[in-house]
Amino acid sequence: MRFVVVALLACLLAGCASEPLVMRFDPGQVAAGRKIYFPPISDEEVPRYVYVGELTGEQNFVEREGKKKNVFIEALKWLAGLFEGQEAVVLQRPQSGVVDENGRILVTDVSRSAVFVFDPANGRLDVWEFAQGFRRFASPTGIALGPAGRVFVADADLKQVYSLDAQGKGTLVVDSALLERPNGLAWDAREGLLYVADTQAHQIKVFDMTGRLVRSIGQRGEAPGEFNFPTFLSLSGDRLVVSDTMNARVQLIPLDGIGKPLVVGERGTMMGNLVRPKGVAVDSENNLYVIESYYDHLLIFDERARFLLPIGGAGKAAGSFYLPGGVWIDRGNRVFVADTFNGRIAVFQFLGGVGDHGSE
Repeated sequence: MRFVVVALLACLLAGCASEPLVMRFDPGQVAAGRKIYFPPISDEEVPRYVYVGELTGEQNFVEREGKKKNVFIEALKWLAGLFEGQEAVVLQRPQSGVVDENGRILVTDVSRSAVFVFDPANGRLDVWEFAQGFRRFASPTGIALGPAGRVFVADADLKQVYSLDAQGKGTLVVDSALLERPNGLAWDAREGLLYVADTQAHQIKVFDMTGRLVRSIGQRGEAPGEFNFPTFLSLSGDRLVVSDTMNARVQLIPLDGIGKPLVVGERGTMMGNLVRPKGVAVDSENNLYVIESYYDHLLIFDERARFLLPIGGAGKAAGSFYLPGGVWIDRGNRVFVADTFNGRIAVFQFLGGVGDHGSE
């Protein structure tokens, strides 16, 4: 009976709704009209980033400003909520994400065991809970854009990698027989190869579209090209960016296997040092972004591994983090940070020129 009533109300709501909702970045604790810049505006500093807001869940979708509310629809919404008895759909422990060609922001959430799909163009939030058929995700971690509008998702607990189409329908790509604990993913569209950070195996494994293992990169160790629990991945031109987490460094590995890896960061407690690096990403100016999870910072380096700028610090305020995970960047150089234990995605706009800042 409850299901029938809720379904009927949903149909009525769908029939009455004339306009889609609008996705807005919740500005959090930012006062109206006041922007937060990094570094702060001063006589000595030029801002390189501005805080855009955050994504938390269905609260980001609102009606258009100035639109008059329909009393009948509001009453139906109240009744639907009364029968459903469900709390708002929100992020719990976001890990990583991507922005697809349609502007949708896809986020893996290990606590919710699902992929959240924030769709600004259609004003809706979808939650993909199923890896394939009726098999649910257990611990989705890494995600990467794939070919033909698909996305790859790694599930650390299932020890598998899936390919999902634009509607979230999944197909198994890499089975658990070949992986110990997959986390970060990166897709090389030119070569048609999928790179998987197999954390427990201390290797980067490379697969083709059929799930065939092409080669493995590295082994456990501390030398360049070796890893100690690698986690997150990204691609930058002809190099693979690897968060070599327990070695407290990031490595840029040539995809052709020729030449030595570039090592970024070193273990320490000074700003710019690394302890537990996680998410990695590269913007259009070849600046490297590294999540230093232990100290709750986003660190920015130039393409020659010089430290440029930090953003963050422990807390809940705008621009602060609590054990953050992944970082990713869209075509417009918006920087997304999975602020994992604050249950949100923090968003910043890169204003350009941060590399010049490092040489001033």
